[in-house]
Amino acid sequence: MASLQHSPSIKDAKVLMVGAGGIGCELLKTLALSGFPDIHIIDMDTIEVSNLNRQFLFRQSHVGQPKAKVARDAILKFRPHINITPYHANVKDPSFNVDFFKQFNVVLNGLDNLDARRHVNRLCLAADVPLVESGTTGFLGQVTVHVKGKTECYECQPKPAPKSYPVCTITSTPSKFVHCIVWAKDLLFTKLFGDKNQDNDLNVRSGDVASSSEHADDAFEQRKDEDVGDYGRRIYDHVFGHNIEVALSNEEAWKNRNKPRPIYSKDVLSDRLPQQNGTVDRSSATDNLSSLPAVSAMASLGLKNLQDVWNLMENSRVFLEALKLFLVNRAQEVGNLTFDKDDQLAVEFVSAAANIRAASFGIPLHSLFEAKGIAGNIVHAVATTNAIVAGLIVIEAIKVLEKNTDAYRMTYCLEHPSKKMLLMPVEPFEPNKSCYVCFKTPLTLEINTRRSRLRDFVEKIVKAKLGMSYPLIMVGHALLYEVGDDLEEDMVKNYAANLEKVLSELPSPVTGGTILQVEDLQQEFTCNISVKHREEFDEEKEPDEMVLSGLTEAPSMAKADDHSIENGGSTSNALPANVTEPKMDVEVEEISVGTENIYSAQKRKLPEVSHATKDVVSGDETRNHKRVQKLDDEDDDVVVMFDHPEVDNHKKQRLQ
Repeated sequence: MASLQHSPSIKDAKVLMVGAGGIGCELLKTLALSGFPDIHIIDMDTIEVSNLNRQFLFRQSHVGQPKAKVARDAILKFRPHINITPYHANVKDPSFNVDFFKQFNVVLNGLDNLDARRHVNRLCLAADVPLVESGTTGFLGQVTVHVKGKTECYECQPKPAPKSYPVCTITSTPSKFVHCIVWAKDLLFTKLFGDKNQDNDLNVRSGDVASSSEHADDAFEQRKDEDVGDYGRRIYDHVFGHNIEVALSNEEAWKNRNKPRPIYSKDVLSDRLPQQNGTVDRSSATDNLSSLPAVSAMASLGLKNLQDVWNLMENSRVFLEALKLFLVNRAQEVGNLTFDKDDQLAVEFVSAAANIRAASFGIPLHSLFEAKGIAGNIVHAVATTNAIVAGLIVIEAIKVLEKNTDAYRMTYCLEHPSKKMLLMPVEPFEPNKSCYVCFKTPLTLEINTRRSRLRDFVEKIVKAKLGMSYPLIMVGHALLYEVGDDLEEDMVKNYAANLEKVLSELPSPVTGGTILQVEDLQQEFTCNISVKHREEFDEEKEPDEMVLSGLTEAPSMAKADDHSIENGGSTSNALPANVTEPKMDVEVEEISVGTENIYSAQKRKLPEVSHATKDVVSGDETRNHKRVQKLDDEDDDVVVMFDHPEVDNHKKQRLQ
């Protein structure tokens, strides 16, 4: 350790850390003990109780405080002479621009989501600053090095898209508990507590039975002088009773399916709801729920065990109690809420609603603990994996600072030994010449230019697919859309009007053959998109009615023999002998991706692969793998993914 502290490459280094969670705590400690004198940390999160089992720099007294600042204070207690600068902010904030990144010698990522990783990757490319990426899930981990022009960038290889479900499945024919969770979280919770003007399928159901005056108007509007309890029961009866009866009226849809059963509150609950679970006294419940927020339906009802599977009556009580607490205790937030897995009351409401819907459709019920994991896409972290990965990050950072290019390694932490090794180093790839980020390869977009609006393109392609935060869209020299705080009022109105126009009716029409230039001003990233008009799309496979190609194609790569595995189904053919399936239900996407070989000692390039590598790996080392994709970007329960694109009949192992 002493020799490291006197190394000139470390002594003069200025390092940026992004993320101060599970990996970040271990990384900051290791950087400090290795002698790094100037460390900057960006993290937007505050400390939660659930962080304390592995983020060792934090204590119970720190709950609610910014992670970056508390981590700094903890390290300075035993390394008081180093400089640590914390930023309690989002790395996507405009202040963290290319000029900000240029001041650092290396950037170290401890992030937990694809969007932020892509953003940092682009800033590092624009600033020409090396990036060391990392990720863990359970016992699996990875560290990769990305140096502009020398190794592939983070986006050179395809990343699996988050799992999505057809709207008709979610609203009409759910068959899995995850379908019920998506319905409860994205439709019902949003309708009741989010933007009241946002359309979703629950609105459509309201007027389906014209003869029913009770349902002719918007059922979600609370009537004048209507008691909160009565309103709650009316909502319950509408979504779990009336809407199911409407669905059953289409007999054709249920010929080959099990019919759901309508559930009404009067059939499940008595007129006066008991305020306490008969087997649990209030004092006991309060003691066991000390870690929950003051506003909790569980605490109100005396339910104490998060891992109990509640029956229909208990779920109904939690549903109504949570709805009441939102409307009474958090009325000022209603209308602006979005689901947050760290919001206990939101989790209770979504879990209860999903379970009631599951009961209606004959789907097995789940505990609140399980439902939270599915709704929040939580993959539980292991502290020792974080520590190992943090050490590997520092090793690679030192190589980068010493400009020891030949020594760079992508290192994978395995759960079970392979060739008597738990850490598997692999030489990095050179940049992918088909990468639309670092090689500016044009993309192709199939879209109905006479039906899709500019807003659809911005939301579903520019932001969701390309990960741009401050986009500028041009056709030739004509500016169609721009985001910025310094825009004049008439420009803002003009761009807002453009958003609502279909592409072919814009001031500079977008039709088949048009080349769109899309730029992110903060990332200093530009890409060109060739538009191809297409009339019809498959509603099930292409629900967005847009197909963007060019993101995942690479030269000299045969198409992987992928096929989807239904969540909860067998994965026996999708997992290698040395990777254990994570203990998760349906919050992960599972994709079989054929065989892979990762143990080559030769340097591998995307355009060409040395045939010498084919003799290094024996045939019994080829196995099937699985990708694990996280769906949201909360906390630091980092999800990694194993990608295995095929290169000359070889595969490489890559975790996100």
